[in-house]
Amino acid sequence: MKRSLLPLLLLLVLALSACGSTAPTAANPDTGGTAAAEAAPAETGTVTYESENGPIKLPANPQRVVDLSSYTGTLIQFGVPVVGVDTWTKNNPNFKEQLADVAEVSADDVEKIIELQPDLIIASSDVKNADKLKQIAPLVTYTYNKVDYLTQIEEVAKAVNKGKEGAAWIADFKTRAQKAGEEIKAKIGADKTVTVMEGDAKAMYVFGDAWGRGTEILYQAMGLKMPEKVKEMTSKQGYYDLSLEVLPEYLGDYVIFSKTMTGDNSFQETDTYRNIPAVQNGHVYEVDATGFYFNDAYSLDYQLDFFKKSFLGE
Repeated sequence: MKRSLLPLLLLLVLALSACGSTAPTAANPDTGGTAAAEAAPAETGTVTYESENGPIKLPANPQRVVDLSSYTGTLIQFGVPVVGVDTWTKNNPNFKEQLADVAEVSADDVEKIIELQPDLIIASSDVKNADKLKQIAPLVTYTYNKVDYLTQIEEVAKAVNKGKEGAAWIADFKTRAQKAGEEIKAKIGADKTVTVMEGDAKAMYVFGDAWGRGTEILYQAMGLKMPEKVKEMTSKQGYYDLSLEVLPEYLGDYVIFSKTMTGDNSFQETDTYRNIPAVQNGHVYEVDATGFYFNDAYSLDYQLDFFKKSFLGE
C-alpha cells in the first residue's frame, strides 16, 4: 500500500468505526510495530492468488503481514516478515524469539493495524471487521479445517508467493513423519493406541485426527492408532469434552497430554487418574498446551521432534 493513501484511509476507517461498530480494544503495549513501519519497502508488483472467495491481487513479495488466523508459524517457516499477530499466536512460547518485536492485535484494533502499514492481512473466514480490514490491505481468509492441514500450509505459502518452498517442505515433512511413525510402531507395537488430551480439572477434552495438538502427525502422517471410543466420539466435532470419571475409558496405551500449565491440574493426584494404565506405565507425555495448539509448518516440526523424543528417546 502506498503511504500517500494512509491519511485518507485513516479518515475513512475512523468514519466507518463511528457508524455503530464495536469500538477497538487496546492491545498489549508493543514497541516493534510503529518503529518497523518506518522502514516499509517499496512495492514490487502483484500476483493473483486463487482464494476461497475467488481470485485476489496480492503483493508479490509481502514484507509487512498481519496474521489473525493462527498460521503465523507457516509464515515464519518460509521467512515472511510479520508485523502483527493475534493473542493466541503472540502467547505461543515457540514463537517467542521470532515475534519479540511484533505487535499483538485483534480484528477490533483497526487503527492499530493501520499504523502497522501491512501490505497483506491473513485472517479466519469469520473475522470481524472484514470490510474495514480490506480497505487497509488485501485480505485473505481461510476456513479452519476446510482443507487438510498440509493443503492449508500449501495455500498459505502460495498466498505469500512461496508455493515452491511450501511444496518442498511438505514433501520433506511427509518423508520424515512417515519414517518416524514406522520407527515408533516398530518400538511400541503397531496395535498400540495413542490419545491426545487437553485441559484441567475444570474441563477436559480428547481430540480426533485433525484438531491441531499433533493429531495430524500422530494419526494421519504417522498412522498411529486412535482408541475406538475416541474415534467415535470425535467423529462429528473433531473433539469431545468429558469428565474425570470417564477419562480412563478414552485414554489409550500412550497419551499426549497438552497440559494447561496455569490451570487446576489437581486431578492428576486422584486415584482415578493414577490408576490409568498409561499413567502407571509412564506413557503419558506432557507438553505446554499454549505451544501445542497449532498445525502450521513451524509447529508441525516442533511437534514431530517432540514425538520422536517422547516415543524414541531421540
